[in-house]
Amino acid sequence: MSTKQIGASATADDVAELAGVSRWTVTRAFKKDASVSEKSRLKVMKAAEQLGYAPDLLASSLASDRSNLVALLVDDFSNPHKLVMLEKLTRLLRKEGWDTLLVNTLSEDDASVALMTASQRRVDAAVLIGSRFDDKGLATALGARRLRKLLVFARYSANPNTISICCDDHAAMSEICQYVLDKGYKRPIFLAGPQTVSAHVIRKETFLKNWEEATGRPAEFSDVGSYDPNAAYLHTKDLLLGREERDLPDVLVCENDAIAIGAIDAIRFELGLRVPQDIAVIGFDDVPQAQSPNYQLTTYRQPLDIMVAGLVDILKGEDRQDLAQFQGEIVVRNSA
Repeated sequence: MSTKQIGASATADDVAELAGVSRWTVTRAFKKDASVSEKSRLKVMKAAEQLGYAPDLLASSLASDRSNLVALLVDDFSNPHKLVMLEKLTRLLRKEGWDTLLVNTLSEDDASVALMTASQRRVDAAVLIGSRFDDKGLATALGARRLRKLLVFARYSANPNTISICCDDHAAMSEICQYVLDKGYKRPIFLAGPQTVSAHVIRKETFLKNWEEATGRPAEFSDVGSYDPNAAYLHTKDLLLGREERDLPDVLVCENDAIAIGAIDAIRFELGLRVPQDIAVIGFDDVPQAQSPNYQLTTYRQPLDIMVAGLVDILKGEDRQDLAQFQGEIVVRNSA
């Protein structure tokens, strides 16, 4: 029987002695999918709990050259879709044996520093969920040779050193444009978010191109600048307030739901108009608020569950030839 006092600094040898197993068995018991019997694993866990023992994850990562840690870099928490993505990502990563390091990046400079910090912490991968990062920052992080995988989630990146896991924005926006045409709208305005280079959504370009090809007329567009409902509210107010009725759009096509939600509030409370009778609104993402009675937002649902599963497959080292851009679906509600 081990003489180790509970509360003292326990070691793997102490756990092995108390559990009546080898030190090797203790080490294996704490590894995911390791070859150890369930009976032995339970004995180890009981002894570890009694002694207050936890394995040294840093030492284990140095020994195995894997940390089982994934860095998630996010830059726009005002966008409700990011919270949905984080919930799904962290839940499945945890289930599959990865812990997460969450980093709030506020600017391109912050993203570069965060990527370097992630590489120094020996994360198995960094996942970029946002728009404020550039090629210089990506090159710097990859140059450290410690960042095994650099993934861009829910946004397309043309950088050859990254792996994009995203919705097929071209197919999605083509479908939305056809929906707008089929509904008989004549005066759309496209409200876009940040226009970035390294990780770009092509929704605005696709809609404008398809609309002009179908009608022979250019559609108006405006850049909100951020995926923030409050910013979209103010932008929509400034864009539309004071226009003659003939100059108002009959539909706002928004790059995402955060912009659409802000736009709906501005239409109702600043312009005193109705949605969809006076101005219809279409979003993108299908965040939980989209189905609220306050919005009943017609939107495009990204296949997040499939995208998250694809990301995990990449982390596992699986060769997924189909990992390019995934197809979602239009969700029709009352806003358009």
